[in-house]
Amino acid sequence: MDKKPSKTRKMIWFMIIAAMIVLLVVAAVTTTADSVKETAWALLPPVIAIVLALITKEVYSSLFFGILAGGLLFSGFSFQGTLNHVFQDGIITVLADSYNVGILVFLVMLGILVALMNRAGGSAAFGEWAGKHIRTRVGAQLATILLGCLIFIDDYFNCLTVGSVMRPVTDKHHVSRAKLAYLIDATAAPVCIIAPISSWAAAVSGFVEGKNGISLFVQTIPYNFYALLTIAMMITLTVTKTDYGLMAIHEKNAIENNDLYTTPDRPYADSDSQKISSRGTVFDLIIPVVALVICCVIGMIYTGGFFSGKNFIDAFAGSDASVGLVLGSFVGLVITLILYLVRKVLSFKECMDCIPEGFKAMISPILILTFAWSLKAMTDSLGAKEFVAAIVKNSAEGFMNWLPCIIFLIAVFLSFATGTSWGTFGILIPIVVNVFEGSDYRMMIIAMSACMAGAVCGDHCSPISDTTIMSSAGAQSNHLNHVMTQLPYAMTCAAISFVTYIIAGFTKSAWISLPCGIAILIAVILFLKQQEKKRGFVEK
Repeated sequence: MDKKPSKTRKMIWFMIIAAMIVLLVVAAVTTTADSVKETAWALLPPVIAIVLALITKEVYSSLFFGILAGGLLFSGFSFQGTLNHVFQDGIITVLADSYNVGILVFLVMLGILVALMNRAGGSAAFGEWAGKHIRTRVGAQLATILLGCLIFIDDYFNCLTVGSVMRPVTDKHHVSRAKLAYLIDATAAPVCIIAPISSWAAAVSGFVEGKNGISLFVQTIPYNFYALLTIAMMITLTVTKTDYGLMAIHEKNAIENNDLYTTPDRPYADSDSQKISSRGTVFDLIIPVVALVICCVIGMIYTGGFFSGKNFIDAFAGSDASVGLVLGSFVGLVITLILYLVRKVLSFKECMDCIPEGFKAMISPILILTFAWSLKAMTDSLGAKEFVAAIVKNSAEGFMNWLPCIIFLIAVFLSFATGTSWGTFGILIPIVVNVFEGSDYRMMIIAMSACMAGAVCGDHCSPISDTTIMSSAGAQSNHLNHVMTQLPYAMTCAAISFVTYIIAGFTKSAWISLPCGIAILIAVILFLKQQEKKRGFVEK
């Protein structure tokens, strides 16, 4: 009985892979390098990468095959042209980009900082303190959500900081790593996209030319249904003790068997086996985290010209998140080193030993990010942005009331396929402003919100998204476990958000549409809880 589903599944996988190979063969025979640009073919590379990742459960090769498919299409299936485009225009170019390098340096800094806090005993001390004050699984999950909402400056910073701080607490209460990764991911981009003071607000405001971008951003917050409903969903799931889909299996296994990983592949299982200082206190975690937050904020407004006379809002809107986060994390790291050396929590040698440890911990996320950026470069070179932009612009007329939900779906698909929210903002927001400017200001705000919400939703679901990758790293969870367990939750929230945008398109009121969305969400979760209760997967 067990072999039949396995054989059926293998057959389905074989057919899917065969279909993708056939598509590439058709492209090779019927198209030229120029004829695939700005067409549906431009979306084939990310589709191949995502499908292969979900089928094979192996993310590195899947991403590389997606990149290779992009190189083949761009070069017209020329061997030399493919190699040049994949490596010279793809991998080498994205690693030469100063913004990307800044993000990678920031990740290494955070990795070192986390290694220092662990070695100093700060994380363990916080875990002991939290164990006395947080006594239930519900409390551990709510504390994770609260911390994620408080760290709204940047999604990368959010993912790794919340993970390192809350991992000891959630582990103690048998919260699976997949569930922790979901809570981290759901309080990263969804919180940043509704926080006026964040790197995301700065990015969005930069895509609106000739207008006060921050002012427009603030007006979109009540209509950013996916972000708001995601936060409501996390709280509702936690309070009602509801899990469904693959997440229910992971959570049941963590509760009953104290197995936080469920699957055989557990790359971080031995990561905390290093020697820990006995002198560490809670303040050895709190002070570095607070210093990191303050320094990152100062670093971002510094790059935006705050100390050259600009006000705080304009400086944040014009900041360079990559440089600002590197400067802030470096100063925060120096403060942490001085703190530990002065207090004699760690010796100088022990501090220096944490540098390669922190770097090694970030190797997997760095490799995945590099491949994900290279895949995005392939889709950009094939004109995926222009293809989607043309669809939106051509379908705008005659669908004004339906446009918010249509834009939401397009943004979800584009962000999912490319793994980037910011790229989706850059494509769709200028189009939305152009379509509605001077005709219907309220609808322009709703449509902008739909674009932002859809981009975050696609980013939230995509296995090649940098935020999804960072959430896996922060929770020290298997990446594809995180993707597969989170997907049903994200798609549930996406479906409810789609319905809510239909309501908003006709009512043009957040006071009507948002409560309707929350009511639908609660009803759906309660229904799912009853279904899981019948299967015996509901926590008591």
